[in-house]
Amino acid sequence: MENFLAAAVAAAMPLLFATLGELITEKAGNLNLGVEGMMYMGAVIGFKAGFATGSPLLAVLGAFAAGAFGAAIYAFLTVALRANQVVTGLTLTIFGTGFAYFVGKGMSGLSAPQIVRDFFMPVGIPGLAGLPLVGKPLFQQSVLAYFGYAITVALAIYLRKTKAGLNLKAVGENTAAADASGINVMLYKYAHIIAGGGLCGIGGGFMSLVAIPVWQEGLIAGRGWIAVALVIFASWQPVKALLGAFLFGGLSILGFWLQSIGINISQYLVEMIPYIATILIVIVSTRKNRKEDMAPADIGNAYFREER
Repeated sequence: MENFLAAAVAAAMPLLFATLGELITEKAGNLNLGVEGMMYMGAVIGFKAGFATGSPLLAVLGAFAAGAFGAAIYAFLTVALRANQVVTGLTLTIFGTGFAYFVGKGMSGLSAPQIVRDFFMPVGIPGLAGLPLVGKPLFQQSVLAYFGYAITVALAIYLRKTKAGLNLKAVGENTAAADASGINVMLYKYAHIIAGGGLCGIGGGFMSLVAIPVWQEGLIAGRGWIAVALVIFASWQPVKALLGAFLFGGLSILGFWLQSIGINISQYLVEMIPYIATILIVIVSTRKNRKEDMAPADIGNAYFREER
């Protein structure tokens, strides 16, 4: 069971980074459906940077920069030019996927350098990795997984305990009122959309550098869409996003675990489970009544200052 839980946590990390990235984007009042595309961009640039330089740090920074670049395009179109957010996000997914296929052409089958793979090998935290049941799953992971834990806690504190976080929530709830109160709405939107895209890029980089350190096309495999649903599942709260990522990480490897214990079940059927769960999440989310569990009120709306 410990091995299954450890694998589930590792599988959860790409979803966690992408979910947190989309979460802060939506907190700013923008719905970005380009998560899949940004993850692909982060995956290919992170892998290429790691392969070319042999530096784990530059690989992660490359993944972040690629996702942030995709988000910056989205931000310019939806914030400055007030383009439709849904259409722009879908276009970003198509663009990011094509970008990854183009940049990754000729790299299929190449492995990340040994120094990069060694850096991202699981590392146990002394005193915690030996705990029963939860020690190996939670505290014997890659440094990038620990970074995911840290980002989750930091975002939870940022959104609840800091002035900037409260200003961000105000922008997402009522952009016009936030603007009238003196909050620099454009700055908050651009900063958080781009930072959110960077986190999505790291999620993609986790796939190509840690989970599968061999470049292959199609490695994101719909995880970006699951992340969009996980934001709803988590009620726009970072800690719940972590728990939701753990759940879906487990579902994504359920088939392999069942086969390992001798239960023969169609792999195709098992692969459907995360997507069926995604549909159920969307259905259940429509029944949320508490204000704190609902999406930011101004999400998806283009802001025209002249109409304030």
